[in-house]
Amino acid sequence: MLYNNLSGYLKEKYGKRVRKICIDGGFTCPNRDGKIGTGGCIYCSERGSGEHIKAGTSIRAQVMAALSMATEDDRFIAYFQNYTNTYAEPHVLRERYDAALIDERIKVLAIGTRPDCINEEVASLIASYRERVDVWVELGLQTASDATAKIINRGYDSSVYLEAVRVLKKYGIPVVTHIMIGLPNEGESELRETVKILNDADPWGIKIHSVYVAEGTTLAKMYRDGSYTPIDMETYIERAAYVLTHINPNAVIHRLTGDCPRELLVAPSWNTEKNAVISGIVKKMESMGAAQGKYYRV
Repeated sequence: MLYNNLSGYLKEKYGKRVRKICIDGGFTCPNRDGKIGTGGCIYCSERGSGEHIKAGTSIRAQVMAALSMATEDDRFIAYFQNYTNTYAEPHVLRERYDAALIDERIKVLAIGTRPDCINEEVASLIASYRERVDVWVELGLQTASDATAKIINRGYDSSVYLEAVRVLKKYGIPVVTHIMIGLPNEGESELRETVKILNDADPWGIKIHSVYVAEGTTLAKMYRDGSYTPIDMETYIERAAYVLTHINPNAVIHRLTGDCPRELLVAPSWNTEKNAVISGIVKKMESMGAAQGKYYRV
């Protein structure tokens, strides 16, 4: 296998098909409500990267809907996906996480959040769920460049990401780090720095996203006024292959490209060709004679 993919990891661990239940937990974001900013990151839609999730239903109802279409052999990840899913008081977090863990077939609690919304109290709460299910926390780094972070309105420095990883690891919580390829003004040098910080942090898992332009975002305005141009598919494939060949070979790869709903996609058109992108990355690595971690250096 050229890279350590999530589906293979889950099948080996649980011996069953493992499906993801994407949950809208009813949270907001400190980069939207004015605590640190408004409008969110420039690529983030009004649904907070939860465009695929049906809005307006309770957490329990969302989970029940997914379970109703499952077989007894299916196993599940309860994934709190959109907005910032640790951005509330601990008792609120507990209520919402508990509302999702309603069936013994749910084997994983996965929580997507921002590094600046991780602290000792939150980490301790999340760690307490390890008695019931496996747990991991997903952190949006996106880029190691603090200059790019200002352009994309991320709202925190990369040092905050490293501190969040430290706290989560202290409590034995696996970390999945999100990075993005194709952000404004970023080239190969910025990508190398992002890979370096990944290797310094050594997360358990990594999600690699292609930058896409979604309708209703600040990035869509930048695209239309000519201040942002998406990278082409060939460049994305080359850069994703670079990431894979330079990171820890043991890291679990959760994603290799972005995935925007067709009705919201502004650009690039190749974002809809998910299978072609993944196939292209594999072929690129094969042509290099390289598997994940070939050029990894501690």
